[in-house]
Amino acid sequence: MSDKLHKTKGLVLRTVKYGETSIIVTIFTELFGVQSYLVNGVRTSSKKGTGKASLFQPSALLELVVYHNELKHLNRIKEFKWGYLYQHIFSDVPKNAVALFMIELLTKCLKQPEGNPELFHFTEDIFIHLDSSSGTVMANLPLFFALHLPFHFGFRITDNYSATNSFLDLQEGIFVNEQPHHPHFLADKQAIATSQLLKAQRPEELEEIKLNHDFRRNLLYVYETYYALHITDFGTMKSLPVLREILS
Repeated sequence: MSDKLHKTKGLVLRTVKYGETSIIVTIFTELFGVQSYLVNGVRTSSKKGTGKASLFQPSALLELVVYHNELKHLNRIKEFKWGYLYQHIFSDVPKNAVALFMIELLTKCLKQPEGNPELFHFTEDIFIHLDSSSGTVMANLPLFFALHLPFHFGFRITDNYSATNSFLDLQEGIFVNEQPHHPHFLADKQAIATSQLLKAQRPEELEEIKLNHDFRRNLLYVYETYYALHITDFGTMKSLPVLREILS
């Protein structure tokens, strides 16, 4: 089976140095889902290699021409260039922390290398919004992403919040009318805020959801628990304590 060439967009998840001048990069591609590629010569100080490695920073959005062979664990990239050139994500510390949190969360959910264009477009859109957002929208984006990502993996929370259904059962992913008999639930303001965040369909709408720093940080830890309840071997988020510090 020969390697065919394909044009695809990609979101860089992870880069590892390989040999003297090369890298192995894990990319969430629009066409093929998660793929690993060997990229030669991008770490050299020669004219040809200069600056090329910067394209493979986690959260970079790229336009790619790739060789694809389903039987190979490691394919190659023929051509690569910026798909979207961020103005702020790589240089702005809070935005970079949010980006790395979202990358880690996405990576923990992506277990199989299959194409999921809808998920790709959702993620691409969020990263572009993060780059240009500020204030309340930016601060709420990690929460928005964490709540809307499960929609693409089949364990979304049903937003049936009401005055009677005021407890969010994190094991079941629905709002219920009495306190669950286990510790994994939200009540009061946390339940209300989660319902508001679920109702938001676009990042711009997050402007209306006013929460303080501590409240946001506590919600992020609760949502981490939600993922751990629904994804096998989820573990803990390395980027969350960093984000917690930066959001303080």
